[in-house]
Amino acid sequence: MNDPQIHPEPSLHHPAPPDIERLETGAATFRMLADPTRLHILWLLTLGPMDVTSLVEQTGAARTSVSQHLAKLRFSGLVTTRRESRNIVYSITDGHLARLVLEGLNHADHRVTGEPAHE
Repeated sequence: MNDPQIHPEPSLHHPAPPDIERLETGAATFRMLADPTRLHILWLLTLGPMDVTSLVEQTGAARTSVSQHLAKLRFSGLVTTRRESRNIVYSITDGHLARLVLEGLNHADHRVTGEPAHE
């Protein structure tokens, strides 16, 4: 049974002004994005699910570092896991987060390259 009051359909537009809980949750997400290795991991996960070995290879970071960052991302609810044979495969949690990561890096690209800003 799909009661829209309990489980509304997902949307891209949330017009209501944020309350303190949403502001604190948003700030916690931004804190998790504030580390370059975690941001790199999340960017890689926007390309598709990956295991730790793939993430280590792609980031160039030490395995222990990648594992610690993944644990923080998982604890904060920004990544999910599933077992695939002997490997744990990580995925970004949702499209909002994926778009946030991509837009943040697009913004950074403009800042780094000097390309003019746009709407």
